[in-house]
Amino acid sequence: MCNRARLAGEPETLHARFSASWAQDVVRPNVSLEELYPKSRAYIVREERDRRVVDVMSWDVLGGEGPWPMTNVRNLKSPQWRTLAAEPSRRCLVPLTEFCEWTPDKHQVGEGKPVKGEMWFAVAEQPVFAVAGFWQQTAKGPGFTMVTCDPNELVAPIHPKAMITILHEADWYRWLRGSYADVIELQQPYPAAKMTVRGPIFPTRTG
Repeated sequence: MCNRARLAGEPETLHARFSASWAQDVVRPNVSLEELYPKSRAYIVREERDRRVVDVMSWDVLGGEGPWPMTNVRNLKSPQWRTLAAEPSRRCLVPLTEFCEWTPDKHQVGEGKPVKGEMWFAVAEQPVFAVAGFWQQTAKGPGFTMVTCDPNELVAPIHPKAMITILHEADWYRWLRGSYADVIELQQPYPAAKMTVRGPIFPTRTG
């Protein structure tokens, strides 16, 4: 499951990419939000008064109330997630330039114990792509999660259980405004032939 991702570039580029403006009460960060980790803040795109807006939220839709950060959800038929899935105002797009999955096996790189490598996936035809997501208000402020689905042939050898649901650009509107049935139908793996991968990368080791 994806617990590491990136969004390279300035936030203003999201305005043009998603035909969006800043959310009304957004607190714009004074530090880079390029690296996404559980509980970190990140940019999301949602709708506000029938227009798309760029907002900033924490990557944990439960706001710290769960046993671990809820960064990914899959079973959209469970009562907890169906409530969010059925409500268009609680859907969002999570813009990314790449996401990471760790290699299943550890590698000996330099000195020290073997470590897992980072495999970074991107979408060739979409330098900034959108992941299907949900958001809600929590006691610690708004939080979001990414929706996962079955992995495609590119991701499965690295993470056989799931991958994040990358949306085709033509489906952005449908995800944000469609029915619950639309949400379930869009929960599909992105075509492997349209994606790239690089790695393994070992940023904590040299030699």
